[in-house]
Amino acid sequence: MRLKADLTLFLIAIIWGSAFAAQRIAGQAGSVYIFNGVRYLLASLVVLPFAVRVFHNSPRSVPRSQYKWMLIAGFFLFMGSALQQTGLQYTTAGNAGFITSLYVVLIPLILFCFWREKPHWLFIIAVNLAMLGAFLLSTGGKLAQIQFGDILEFIGALFWAVHVVILGKYAHNFESISFSVGQLFVCGLLNLSMGIFIEPMPVFNANFLFAIGYTAFLSLGLCYTLQIWAQKHTPPADAALIIGLESVFAVLAGWLILDERLTVVQIIGCLMIFFAVILSQLKEWTSGTIDADHLVEGR
Repeated sequence: MRLKADLTLFLIAIIWGSAFAAQRIAGQAGSVYIFNGVRYLLASLVVLPFAVRVFHNSPRSVPRSQYKWMLIAGFFLFMGSALQQTGLQYTTAGNAGFITSLYVVLIPLILFCFWREKPHWLFIIAVNLAMLGAFLLSTGGKLAQIQFGDILEFIGALFWAVHVVILGKYAHNFESISFSVGQLFVCGLLNLSMGIFIEPMPVFNANFLFAIGYTAFLSLGLCYTLQIWAQKHTPPADAALIIGLESVFAVLAGWLILDERLTVVQIIGCLMIFFAVILSQLKEWTSGTIDADHLVEGR
């Protein structure tokens, strides 16, 4: 069962990584908010039957405080997804995947700044390694060539990190599937509302519809459901490590699907970010206390 769970998580990492290529296709079509709005609302409908089943098998009422935190989590999910999708108009799928993964390294900094939780010394090393890696990835080692899209992806990573902290601090008090439906719906509604007012209606051609379907039904809907099952049958450390491969698959998908290329310096930057993400979780992995559920919410 553990092997099957690990293979399932490996499949999830592939789908999440390749989803950056699908999002890049939508970004090239000039769509941010409408694309995000449609895919997140569809994803909420995909997960909704599972939430209904949970409440049918175990009747309960949704506490009022859950609505409050679904709204807050949905807002940060909206900000992270909007910045990520906007950034994909100006950068590659591979860059977006690796820079987004920095949110894992940024979480301890946010906990220190707002909750005064002192980070482990490994986190300090990881932050410096990640920042240097992000610089090499974005610029190829040349300061004058920082990519605008990469800046947006980094700001988006800050919102992803805050979103994860909110889930870890507050959302764990509520039923997880219904909470997921709520935050996905809020995120989709905010994106769609914004898109209607400020964005021209995109052309819903085959490529655009594929990007919506792939990210809504597979990346957000199916993978979330599979993740819940898989993480019941594999240690949290295994789950975090396997899912961390998402950024690697983002680069591979960009290369195979979009013919994106990285220089040697950028590859070194990717490796530095990847090892920084691993290092930032090393203390939790060795103690077996890491909550991998909170590392992968909201893709």
